[in-house]
Amino acid sequence: MLLKTRGIVLRTFKYSETSLIVEMYTEAKGLRKYIISGVRTKKPKFSASLLQLMSQVDMVAYERENKELNRVKELKALHVYQHLPFDIRRSSVGLFMTEVAQKTLKEASANEALFNFLQHSYTFLDTTPHSVANIHLYFLLQLSIFLGFAPNGEYSEDTPYFNLKEGTFMEFELLKYDVSEANSEAISYFLDSPIETCHEFRLSSENRAKLLEQLIQYYQIHLENFSEVRAYAILKEVLH
Repeated sequence: MLLKTRGIVLRTFKYSETSLIVEMYTEAKGLRKYIISGVRTKKPKFSASLLQLMSQVDMVAYERENKELNRVKELKALHVYQHLPFDIRRSSVGLFMTEVAQKTLKEASANEALFNFLQHSYTFLDTTPHSVANIHLYFLLQLSIFLGFAPNGEYSEDTPYFNLKEGTFMEFELLKYDVSEANSEAISYFLDSPIETCHEFRLSSENRAKLLEQLIQYYQIHLENFSEVRAYAILKEVLH
C-alpha cells in the first residue's frame, strides 16, 4: 500500500554505494526506517538536503506492515530551515534535541500529538527571533509527558523543591536528588507554558547549566538504558 505522511529525519545510514537508510519519526506510523535509493549519485532523484538530520518532509512511501525497511516513492520539503543550520546556537540545541529523540522514541505506531510537538519544536527553534537558550530545557520537560514520567505537582511556596528520584515537588529538601528553588520554579514554568514564551523565564547561565545536568539525570533515573547524551558537551560549551 502507499502511505502519505509527514516525517522528521532523526538518523541516516549509508546503504550500498548509492543509497541511504533513513530513520524518521512519522505522523502516520511513528518511528520508521526507509531505504532511499540513488541519493549518493550525480543526478539523485531526491536532494540530499531533504535527508539531513532534523529535515521535515512530506512523503509517500510503499508501506508493508511486516517489513522493517520500506521504500520512499515521493519526497518533498515540509519546512525549509532558514536559520537553524547556519546558527551554531540553534543547531547545537537542535542536535541535542535530536539525540534525545533518537534515544527515547521507539514506538512504530501513530502518535499525532507527539509528531506535532516535535515538528513545532524544530520549526520554532528555526524561526523564533528570541533567545533559544531555554528551548532544550522546555523540550526535555515536555517530551517527558509523552514518555510517561512527567513531573508531578507544581512549584509553590509549600512545595518549592523538585526531587528527581521521586519525580514530584516537595516541601522539604532530600539533598541528593533535589533541584534548587529557582530551578524548580523553572521546571514548573516550562511544563505549564507554551514554547513561544520559554525565553521569558530568566535563568542565570550557572542555573541553566545545572538544570540541564539535572534533567539529563532525571531521564537516566526514569528511563532504562538512557545513556550519555554526546551532544550535551557541545551544547554546554556553546550556551554556557
